[in-house]
This record gives sequence, structure tokens and C-alpha cells, in this order.
Amino acid sequence: MTPQTWIFLGYFAVVFGIGWYSLRATRNESDYWIAGGQLGWFTGGATMAATHTSAGTFMGVIGVMYTAGWSFGWVLVSIPLAYWFMVAVLAPRFTRQKELTIPAFIETRYYGKGIRGLAAGIILIAAIVYIQAQIVAGGLIANTVFGIPTTWGMIGFTAILLAYTVIGGMVAVVYTDAFQLVVMTLGALFAVPLALRQVDGLGALLYLVESAHPLVFTWETMPAALLFTMGLSFFLGGIATPEKLIRLYAMKDMKTIRRGVLFAIVMILALNLLVMVLALSTIVLFPSLPTGDLAMPMIATAVLPATLGAIMLAALTSAMMSTVDSLLIVAGSALSVDIYQNLIHPEVSPKRRMWVDRIGILVVGSTPVALLLSGVGEGDLVQFIVLLFTALMAAAFVLPVVGGVVWRRATREGAAAAMVGGVTATFAWEAWGAPSVEPVLCGFLASAALFVGVSLVTPPPPARALAPYFDDVNPADPA
Repeated sequence: MTPQTWIFLGYFAVVFGIGWYSLRATRNESDYWIAGGQLGWFTGGATMAATHTSAGTFMGVIGVMYTAGWSFGWVLVSIPLAYWFMVAVLAPRFTRQKELTIPAFIETRYYGKGIRGLAAGIILIAAIVYIQAQIVAGGLIANTVFGIPTTWGMIGFTAILLAYTVIGGMVAVVYTDAFQLVVMTLGALFAVPLALRQVDGLGALLYLVESAHPLVFTWETMPAALLFTMGLSFFLGGIATPEKLIRLYAMKDMKTIRRGVLFAIVMILALNLLVMVLALSTIVLFPSLPTGDLAMPMIATAVLPATLGAIMLAALTSAMMSTVDSLLIVAGSALSVDIYQNLIHPEVSPKRRMWVDRIGILVVGSTPVALLLSGVGEGDLVQFIVLLFTALMAAAFVLPVVGGVVWRRATREGAAAAMVGGVTATFAWEAWGAPSVEPVLCGFLASAALFVGVSLVTPPPPARALAPYFDDVNPADPA
């Protein structure tokens, strides 16, 4: 067998080993969905960083910079700002009462099962969109490494993901994420110096890349409005994406959260910097690729030695898997806990709940592949699919989640209107709006207007809904 095959077999063996260990460590639903709420700063920060560092980083960022130049790199500055806001503003109140899912928080704060089901439905739809992008990346990797058709690669990677996620839940996801973050970091650290050697160093790279792509260091390749709204999408989506929010519940306390998120910020910035250097190298080395999403696989196969190339592709695989497994957790819990157990069959026995939980993940994980095989979601750059997901999450959850813990006048009706109106406006702009403006702007503005406006004209929330998040509220007070 080739070095690539051995490295990938070893990688998958470690992943399955972690899954088997996690099965033994998972005793109840709290373990399955939030790792018992006892993660330390390293595992909590590592899983947050790995979840963020998806195929959107290793393929998407490189793909867009290959096409548009360095201007897209400035969008990434919004990411550490989002994490700072999460720790400084949101987490101190949001984590006072731990829940198993984000829709469960919505039910507690907005005093209704129906709005919990609405939030779960939105998470399901948006997660499937995002998972599709990662699965497409997995298919491209399998085609590059093993020479199998992309379709079979998508099916194979999904099967591996489902195996360890279904078995071990959040415990499996957390420890595989920590392992995958190590693989991603090693892959990028190996790749950058070898790519620079191919172009005679960083100084030569900056000269050659401008010759190959004269607009690479200008602001002319992407409209300013598009860059701004992309940054807004990453900022708002970074605050409120459920797979990140749920990690706040998984960590032990605020001290742990602060350290973990700081560690995540450092790792995310370091990986993004390395990826941007690889993007510029790819413009010089492969100036005529049909799509920017092929840039990273080309670096791994044509620039790096076979063994290091396999490590780089394993890093790309890790990026894809560490995001999809986290999305499977939040989407699977939305289906099995928030919709099935909460709305359809609330009397399900505790003994059967773990089976229902695992079936939920299996259903959610199989759906994106089925859609891709039927032709739905093919052909878009990975990063633009990622941006649509973040726009949907920003439109649906920033105001209900952040507003819910900082504004006591927020009501159930206002939150529901914000979620429905924000998602509708996002999809409408994606379909018919100006391509130079990301749909997040329209979706977020619609969500904000509805959240505030409807909350002010509806009865104030009861004290029991405010008490978990506001110190001076007595839950026994009348509504």
C-alpha cells in the first residue's frame, strides 16, 4: 500500500479507537450531548477551534483567495471579535443554567414548547446545508488520495463520521476534535515551508504571486460591500452558531470558558495565517485550476512529498470531520430531543432515549448525502456554502440568544418572529438579492426589527423565564 493509504488507515484507526472509548464513557444523555458539562479549558478550546476550522478554512479560504486575492483574508479578522463577544457578553449569563440543546434554552427563556420546535427545525435545515459543503470536500479528498469516484468518497467519509459520532456522542466528538486539531496543525506546519521552498521563499512568493495575479494585493477583486457583509456574516454567525454555543454548556465554568476560548482564538488565527500563505503559493504554482476548491488537494499531491502530502490531506480530512461531527450532534439533538422527545413522543422511556438519540444522528447524517446524490447543493465553492450557513444562524439566533440574556423585555412572540423573519429574509436575498451583498445583512436587519418591534407590542415575559438569567428577578413573582 502507498504511504497515503497507511497514514489514512492509521488516522481512521485512532478515530475509531476514540469512538470505542467514548462509548464506555457515555452513561447518560448529559454525557451524550454536552460531555457531562465537565470539559477543561484545553479540550473545550480544542474542540471549539477544531469545529471552527472546517473545510471552509483549508479548502474554502484557499479557494476564495485563489480566485479573489488577499482582500478576503481581512474578512477573517471578524472571527476573534466574535469569540471575544461570546466570552465577554454572552457566556456569563447564558451558562447560568445548563441545557442539553440550544432549542432547550429557547424553551426556557421564551416559555414555550412550540418555539423550541421552531428553533430545532431551523437548526436541522441549516445544518444540512453546512454538512453538504463538508461532505463535498470529503469526496474530493477521497478522489485525490484513493482515486475513487467523488460520490463514493462522500459516502465513505459520511459512514466513518456517523460510526464514531453515533456511538460516542459529544464525548467522542470532543476527543476526536482534539486529535484532529493536532493533525491540522502539523499538516499546515509541514506544508507552508515546503510550499515556500518551491517558490524560493516568502519574498519571491510576494513578487511572483503579483505577476501571476496582478490584482492579488488590491481591493478590486471583490466589492467592498461584499467584503464587509462577509465579515459581518462570520462575526454574527460565530456568536450564535449552535455547535459553538453548545460547547459553552460543555465546559465546567466561566474560568474554563475564558481560557478555552482564548486558546481557540490563538489556534484559529495561527491556522488561518498558515492557510493564507498556502493560498498565495497556490496562485503561483497552479495558475489555471478550474476551481479554487482544488487548490489545497493540489498542494498536497503535487508539492509535498508523498508522506507529508498524506499528512496534509489528513489535516484537510480532520478539518472536515471535526466540523461535521459537531453539526451532527446539534442537528441530531434537535431532531431526537427537541422535536421527537419534546413534541411528538414526550413519554419515551429513559432506557429508549439513547437509542432515539443515536437514530436522530443517523437520520441527520444520511440526509445531506442523499441530497447531494440527487444533485441538490452541487457546484458551489465550499466557502460560499459556509457563508450561507453562518448567515442563516445569524438571522435566526443572534437576537433570540444574545437579546434573551441581555434584554429582559424580549418575548416569545418577538423571538419567534425574529427567527422566522430572519431566515425567510436570508433565503429571499440569497435567491433574488444583489450578489455584491451577503444575505446576512438583510436577514439580520429583518430579525432585529421583528425581535424588538414584536416584543414591545406583546405582553412582557413571565418572571420564571427571566430568573435563570437576571439576578434581580424572583421566579415566584407574577407575570
